[in-house]
Amino acid sequence: MRIGSLGSDSRGGHGGEGVTEAGLSFRRARAEDLPSIVRMLADDVLGAKRERFAEPLPEAYARAFRAIDADANNELVVAVREEQIIGVLQLSFIPYLTYQGGWRALVEGVRVDGRVRSQGVGKALLEWAIARARERGCVMIQLTTDKSRPDAKRFYEGLGFVASHDGMKLHFTPR
Repeated sequence: MRIGSLGSDSRGGHGGEGVTEAGLSFRRARAEDLPSIVRMLADDVLGAKRERFAEPLPEAYARAFRAIDADANNELVVAVREEQIIGVLQLSFIPYLTYQGGWRALVEGVRVDGRVRSQGVGKALLEWAIARARERGCVMIQLTTDKSRPDAKRFYEGLGFVASHDGMKLHFTPR
C-alpha cells in the first residue's frame, strides 16, 4: 500500500495520492467535499449531538475549512473509493519544546462512512496518517477517543496506540 505524502496540487498544498490495493486513495479535502464530511461527522451518537448536517451547511463549517486549508500545519484528508468520499480525518502538526523541540502529529475528527465501516477504511486511513507523521519528522502521533467508545479504543490499540495519559477537556459556550 502506498501511503506517503499527498503530493502537490495547484495551491502549493497537497493533492492526490496513489491508490491502495483496496481501491482507496487519500487526498486533501476540497471545499466541495464539506457536505460529505459533515454528514460523516454527524453520523454517530456523539456527532449527532454536536454537528449540524443541513442543506445548506452552516457557514461556520466553510470558515473552519478555509482556516484549516490555509494552514500548512493542518491537513484535512479524505479517503476516496470510486469517486465517493468514505472517510475523513484531520492531521495537525504541532511544534513542542518537549522531546528536544520535537514535532507531534495530532489526529482529530476520524470518521468512516457508516455504509463501509469494518471494511478496512479506518485502518488504511490511520496507517496513512502514521506514515505522514513520520514523513513530517514527528516524534509521535497522538489522538483522543471518547471513553464511551470502547470499540474505537481497541481499534487504535490494534494500530499500536497506547492509552498512556488521561485526557481532559474544558468546553466553552460559543459566543
